[in-house]
Amino acid sequence: MRTPMVIEELDSDGAERQLATLAAIMRACVEGGASVNFILPFSQADSEAWWRFNVLGPMKDGEKRLLVARVDGAIRGSVQLVYAGQPNQAHRADVAKLLVDPSARRLGIARALMTRVEAVARDAGRRLLTLDTVEQSAAYHLYRALGWQLLGVVPRFALSPDHAKLEGSAFFWKEVG
Repeated sequence: MRTPMVIEELDSDGAERQLATLAAIMRACVEGGASVNFILPFSQADSEAWWRFNVLGPMKDGEKRLLVARVDGAIRGSVQLVYAGQPNQAHRADVAKLLVDPSARRLGIARALMTRVEAVARDAGRRLLTLDTVEQSAAYHLYRALGWQLLGVVPRFALSPDHAKLEGSAFFWKEVG
């Protein structure tokens, strides 16, 4: 019998302890075709280096928060909340890197992570959230279903992980407070 999914926030020490797992999930997502800023080849070492530099440091500085989803005790997904650093934008944040292990898809992990990250943002006084994703991707449809507003699509915005094509990026916003 499957244990319930648990969404929790990791501090920077917890994230560092889980670095290999977090990096493996991101690597699996990229290898599975997710357009999350990386192209193939993308090694475990590349992924770990990205997490160290782009997540752990900003978490220690209070600029970023990390939520993870555990299923049967194992981390199977994550999402980041990135605070806007501009003095006139202390009311907003970006949602970044919603990642779900490809072997754990269709369990409601992405929806649960998004619901929780919106609540975390609201509790932190961040009332306006933004994010972007590949046009017409599974994430695109999830965000629409969760009430996110499409701002627009920039065509040919990013190279697909397999180098095969330029993909459009859809930019979304949502007021949560």
